[in-house]
Amino acid sequence: MAERHKLYEIDLKAGKAKLKNRLCPKCGRVMGYYRNPAPRWYCGYCHHVEYVK
Repeated sequence: MAERHKLYEIDLKAGKAKLKNRLCPKCGRVMGYYRNPAPRWYCGYCHHVEYVK
């Protein structure tokens, strides 16, 4: 499992945290980005894949 502090970009001046990766449209969990063999977003929980064009 990823360390939680690596999943967010924190803006200290504004006091906000923004998620770096996408959320899965099917289950709502964080998706991972993979470049090889083809660029894509992948959800390890429900196995949903979105290919980058």
